[in-house]
Amino acid sequence: MARAPSDDRTVSQTLKAVLGVRDLVYSGTAAPGERLSEITLSERLGLSRTPVRAALARLEQEGLLESIPSGGYAVRAMSEADIADAIELRGVLEGTAARLAAERGVPPAKLSLFKALVADLDEIVRVPIEELDFSAYVKKNAEFHETLAGLAGSQVIRREIERVLRLPFAGPSAFLNAQTDIPAFRASLTVGQAHHRAIVEAIELREGGRAEALAREHARLARQNLAFVMANRTLMRGVPGFSLMPT
Repeated sequence: MARAPSDDRTVSQTLKAVLGVRDLVYSGTAAPGERLSEITLSERLGLSRTPVRAALARLEQEGLLESIPSGGYAVRAMSEADIADAIELRGVLEGTAARLAAERGVPPAKLSLFKALVADLDEIVRVPIEELDFSAYVKKNAEFHETLAGLAGSQVIRREIERVLRLPFAGPSAFLNAQTDIPAFRASLTVGQAHHRAIVEAIELREGGRAEALAREHARLARQNLAFVMANRTLMRGVPGFSLMPT
């Protein structure tokens, strides 16, 4: 059954509200613990209260907001443990996706595209650090992880990975842009790229256990980046959403 035009408009308005509220939170405009008013948000975003209400409920499900006893929602603070758990969960899910892809087998055309992504990343990280196209790296890195999420052909796995990636700081490049001028950044990229190549190889060779272990280890690289950034708190200003963390 075709979607009615009014339904399409509702979806579009809700998405606009989600992106707008998320930007307010990540930019620090809305601080941890701050109650979010539907009326104020509606006026600020130029939307009716219905899509704003739907957006607030969705962002609570994502973990960015929390419901409050008096009704409504407030911005949720994120502890270092919360972030570590989100990264660990991503590793578990991506590890499962990699194992299932290896065990079930990947069609040659899809595998070729996956390998091409890794080759593109090889070209990006091969240059001296001062010449690195960081935007291109982030884009291709995101494509790698998006492709991995769907490689097993499981909509359930893909959907849950997409959900966890929406958690603050859970994304595969969340902490990298804070370190572009730091020597450790190059080491992080080198190790991460070695992981990418090994994951593809394990999936191609149908080595499920190895593929899963590699994907989980790859996610833990973000844990190392988190620890590095937390030890140098001024770097947090280069991480979107840093204001969610207690000072």
